[in-house]
Amino acid sequence: MATEPRLTARFWVDAYIARLRLFDIPVFVVAHGDDTAGAVLVKLNTLDGQASCHTRQFDLMTGARAWTELSKGTERDVDDTITRQRSFDPDLWVIEVEDRHGRHLLDEDGFV
Repeated sequence: MATEPRLTARFWVDAYIARLRLFDIPVFVVAHGDDTAGAVLVKLNTLDGQASCHTRQFDLMTGARAWTELSKGTERDVDDTITRQRSFDPDLWVIEVEDRHGRHLLDEDGFV
């Protein structure tokens, strides 16, 4: 069975950052994961003490990918979730997006 070619984590992160910058949405790499195969967490900080953390999941039945919300609440609670995730996955990327309007662009074409 042939596998579908996949983008490297670094390539995806670079493209995501470039797209956010086109919309003047501040973004930072908080943790640099494995360039080739690291998973990516996206923290959305709405700058009001609240945040959410998003991760990409695979549907085992269809093979489709989608971004899901891993955690939501106070920024401290979301940071605690991210710290736990990083404790067992040192190859994990963490990208922080800061936007008062809650834009993360993960639902746009090309980011699933």
